[in-house]
Amino acid sequence: MRTLINNLEFVLTVDANNRVLRNASVVIDGDRIAETGPATQISGSFDKVIDGSRYGMTPGLVDSHVHLGETLSRAVFPDVVTTHAWVFNWGKPFYAHTSARDEQVGALVSMAEMLRCGTTCFLDMGAHNDVAGIVRGMDEVGIRGITGRHACDVRPKEPPAGWTEEMVAHHYFPNAREALRALEETVKEFNGAAGGRVRAWVNIEGKEPDSSLELHIKSRALAEKLGVGTTYHLATTDNEARSSQKKYGMSPVKRVAVNGGLGANLVIAHCVAVTDEDVALMAKAGTGAAFCPACSLKLGKGATKIGKYPEMLAAGMRLGLGTDGVSAGGNLSMMRQMYLMAGMFKDARLDATLVGAQKALRMATIEGAALLGWDDEIGSIERGKKADFVLFDLDHFEWVPYGDPLQAVVYSASPASIAQTWVDGRALYRDGKVQTIDEKSLHAEARERASAIVKRAGLAQGRTPTVSHVYD
Repeated sequence: MRTLINNLEFVLTVDANNRVLRNASVVIDGDRIAETGPATQISGSFDKVIDGSRYGMTPGLVDSHVHLGETLSRAVFPDVVTTHAWVFNWGKPFYAHTSARDEQVGALVSMAEMLRCGTTCFLDMGAHNDVAGIVRGMDEVGIRGITGRHACDVRPKEPPAGWTEEMVAHHYFPNAREALRALEETVKEFNGAAGGRVRAWVNIEGKEPDSSLELHIKSRALAEKLGVGTTYHLATTDNEARSSQKKYGMSPVKRVAVNGGLGANLVIAHCVAVTDEDVALMAKAGTGAAFCPACSLKLGKGATKIGKYPEMLAAGMRLGLGTDGVSAGGNLSMMRQMYLMAGMFKDARLDATLVGAQKALRMATIEGAALLGWDDEIGSIERGKKADFVLFDLDHFEWVPYGDPLQAVVYSASPASIAQTWVDGRALYRDGKVQTIDEKSLHAEARERASAIVKRAGLAQGRTPTVSHVYD
């Protein structure tokens, strides 16, 4: 099917030259972009013509770090806890009482929210229960993304309240060898599913104390052997970095580096507490990082104080943006992450030239796609690429009036002015609803399941500890 979107007010191509097309048209042939250019120069026979005169187009947004299984915990955990307590006193108990169906419902809600927010592709940390259920959900919704199986291999001697033996047995493997065997099986079973829209990686939880150095090193090596990527959490907080320095005499990143663990197929999530030496090591190895601005602000990770993201960019590191999850970061809006990334280091360092709108948009599109190894197919509006894009309603108050569409997208717009989100040549979100699922019934089920999980887990602000001593 050939579709013409005619007379678009602008197209932010985010190609190598950051071209901005005005009064443009885009031709979609099946699942790919067949042609772009001035509206006056594009003609032919089309099965469908869409009037784009009050629309602006950008590439679909790419979420470089997200936990799909976290969505049913929206606004459940307090906002006064550190990352350590958040994970072990709140996150793990929540996951411990989440069934496979709970997780699938949460993932479906996540994907619907993403489409409403203009996200067309994501890197999920991995299923806590049933990878097959997540993959089925991705296939049903029609979104593009990478998932995997949750894994770590260092169990705490005394699990905190709310943990279950079933969760511990499923999440924590006896050793790295067994974890890697399960991860390899997951990649072989699910990589390339849904006609290639779904990919599977060798993802682990990462960072001490959950994951051994052996698992960090060998997960990347296994991913390389399988021709895929791996992602894990590392250097997530100053406490983690100081602990590594005290125990090993080096930072978490350097410890992985000197043991041969860095590489171009590795995406480090958060990567907040790093040194200049760490940045140089990652840049040399081609290792990428996924920065989650909203999560850093909510959990007090210290990105504006100790983060070296401008230095990473200057060193040529591949750097993407992530939402992390609705509990850790508030919501799944990549537009929020762009806004924060564009401005937070200007303010933190009193330098208005840092990052800015163009770089933030690239991090949320083409550079995020490169991080996921998908930039040959997505991330920019160019002939031959997949038809993954967002249409903004320029009659929405956020756009009335506007001058520079780039600045308007990053600083003025929000998901409220998104009219349509396309993936693989299909308008998955349009007319105010996600077209492939029944959101109303899904929301009802999600509310019921979320309440039941919290009750089973015994989570309650004022009762559940906000300080954790697990692994101390």
